[in-house]
Order: sequence, then structure tokens, then C-alpha cells
Amino acid sequence: MSSPKGAGQLGVIFDMDGVLVDSTEAHFKAFKTFGARRGIPFTMEFFRTIFGLHNRAIFPLWLGDSLTPQQIDDYAFEKESLYRELAPELVKPLPGVVHLMKTLHAAGFRLAIGSSGPRANVEVAQDILGCRELFSSTVSGDDVVHGKPNPEIFIKAASQLGLEASACVVFEDALAGVAAAHAAKMKVIAISSSHPAEKLRSAHRVIQSFSEVNPDQIRSMLS
Repeated sequence: MSSPKGAGQLGVIFDMDGVLVDSTEAHFKAFKTFGARRGIPFTMEFFRTIFGLHNRAIFPLWLGDSLTPQQIDDYAFEKESLYRELAPELVKPLPGVVHLMKTLHAAGFRLAIGSSGPRANVEVAQDILGCRELFSSTVSGDDVVHGKPNPEIFIKAASQLGLEASACVVFEDALAGVAAAHAAKMKVIAISSSHPAEKLRSAHRVIQSFSEVNPDQIRSMLS
């Protein structure tokens, strides 16, 4: 067995929604308001199936595949604007995540955000978290061609950290994100904040709380 890599050579990539922040209510209300303006229903059942996907995938699944790219962009802009109006009141850090990030950063890990959401949403989340300085890389849905489950977001984040995929662990909550991490050849820890633990078993590890994880465990996963 190879010896563990030094922490300075290791990276941790965090998804945003459902990992860094609890944004479920804000996203759901934004989609529901968007639909209500047009007389189109939006249910929690459907929301659970699309959580973690890029808007380029969500709107055709919801409104039909006859949408033009420009329509999708316009709809996404409207919905995300609604989300950002709601975020300051409704979006909160997940319990324990800020402490974990600070602990990892102090231990020499390089941290990144890898989210399918637009950059403006990532910036709102960073403001809510209050620890923008901890991240060496931020990759949003605006920075890639393909959203999750395509691995492009995570591959780009690792590249910006100056690390190989094998030196990175991903924290995810969504099935599409877990699949993207596997496709990127990265270890993935799933937190059961958005889906039941049994649905996340394809991850290398499933946790219920960030208090279950520490730097030594992550270092061991990458050894």
C-alpha cells in the first residue's frame, strides 16, 4: 500500500446546494412561483427528481423538449433571480459544514466549490457562509458546457486546485453529483440531506452529519 499523500497535495470539492447550504425551500419556492406565473404546477415530488441538475436539463424535463436554448436561458434567469430574492431569508449553512471547512483548511487541504448553479448563486452562498477566503477554486454551472452527472465541473475544479482527480474527495448530496464524482474518478462522500441514505449507497461513504468526518478520515480515503 502506498503511503498517504501530504495534506497539502489533497483537495476537497464541495457541492453547494444541499451540502454547503440548505437551499431546498428557496429553490422550491422559486420554481413554484415561476410556474404559478404561467399556470404550470410544480410539485415537491418532481423537485426531488431534478435537484442537483443544471437548468439546461431541468426546464426541458419540466416544460417539454421543444424549448429553444434562448427560452431556457431566459427561464433560468427568471427562476434564479427569484431564488436570490428568497435566499437571504431562507438559505442557511448546513450544520457543521463551516467548522469542517475551517478544520480542513487549517490542516492544509485545498478547498473548492463545484456546483451546477449559476455563479451568482454561488456568490450568495459564500456570503451566507461567511468564509469565501477558504476556497482556492469555485466552479459554477456558468463555467462549464455540461452539468452533472457529467464530470466536467469536478474535473475543472481539481485542475484549478492544481491536483489530480485521485487526490480529491467530493462532498455531494444528489444522485447526479455522486455519478459525476464517480465519472471524474474521485472519491465521494454523500450526505443524506436531500435524499435518503439508501439512495446514496453508490458513494464511497454516506454520512448524516458533517460531525462524522475529520481530516484524518479524508486523508485515509486518498491514501
